[in-house]
Amino acid sequence: MAGGSGTRFWPKSTMKRPKQFLSLFGEGTMIQNTAKRIESLIPQERVMVVTNDGYVDIVREQLPKVPSENIVGEPVAKNTAPCVAVAAEMLYKKDPEAVMVVLPADHHITEPEAFNEYLKAAIEKAKAGQNLITIGINPDRPETGYGYIHGNNNSEEVLNGKKVHPVTAFKEKPNVETATEFLNSGDYYWNSGMFVWTAKTILDEIHKYLPEMYDLVKVAGEKIFTNNHQEAINGFYHSCESVSIDYGIMEHAKSVYVVPGEFGWNDVGSWTAAYELEEKDSNGNVVKAERAAFSEATKNYVSVESGKMISIVGLEGVAVVETEDAILVCKLDKDQNVKEIVQQLKEKDEFKKFL
Repeated sequence: MAGGSGTRFWPKSTMKRPKQFLSLFGEGTMIQNTAKRIESLIPQERVMVVTNDGYVDIVREQLPKVPSENIVGEPVAKNTAPCVAVAAEMLYKKDPEAVMVVLPADHHITEPEAFNEYLKAAIEKAKAGQNLITIGINPDRPETGYGYIHGNNNSEEVLNGKKVHPVTAFKEKPNVETATEFLNSGDYYWNSGMFVWTAKTILDEIHKYLPEMYDLVKVAGEKIFTNNHQEAINGFYHSCESVSIDYGIMEHAKSVYVVPGEFGWNDVGSWTAAYELEEKDSNGNVVKAERAAFSEATKNYVSVESGKMISIVGLEGVAVVETEDAILVCKLDKDQNVKEIVQQLKEKDEFKKFL
């Protein structure tokens, strides 16, 4: 899934090139690293990418091994359920028994080999029946920015050496008090937005809980992989509802399981996440600039592209991000509000060029 606009990473992430196509950490862009880390399980010839239709050429450029017919350009954004439905229908037409691994293109994982072992457990469970499996993350703090999965830890099986629990409920993003209760209980996991199932299973669940979407994707499926492929995709997206796979399917389905994992996961949803992932100096500053000087400044994130001298005095927990035509200065603990700046830019014609 590579259709996001990455608004919380403005000004690095823009409408023309959002964060999944940027090299934020080490070598490779985020989408390249997503494809690379699963290559031992899923070669890129078997990867499908669903993205905004304006990003299809970028995907082809960054993932040249992925067949062009496997890259879907969405004409309009309709959340994750339509994205999953189209990919499942395409995959089912290629192989009615195929297992489908659903991954966001913009996550950062520091232990890919461990990650693949958890995926193997989920794949094994998906093959065993009409099961929907989500990859959960063992929480290490009372995080309010993630949804949670309540697993039945009294009931478990072990596959590929990993625990698999039935899911009792999905919980929306909690307040601090509730998140603390979740953490202390030991029965809750962060919802990573990563899923495993067979193409047939998820299509059956869409048929059950989103019947109109199912009918539409089946109509589109008649023309998929023909000369009318893009016409079919466009017709489906313009007709279907906008709904997430969590709300549309996962919260209602019966046979749902969680594989709790620890593999250095970060969804890189903010400048705080970027700060946490980067190497820091002795004062806790992240410095991605040719020239920088600090005085009584700690725990800041500084990224400057121009080569200009940057000096920070008396500040703590601040992000300073400079690109060719924009500068962002924000408190790291307020970085979720960056999307409000992006909204303001959208509302003024003279500002839209900075998006």
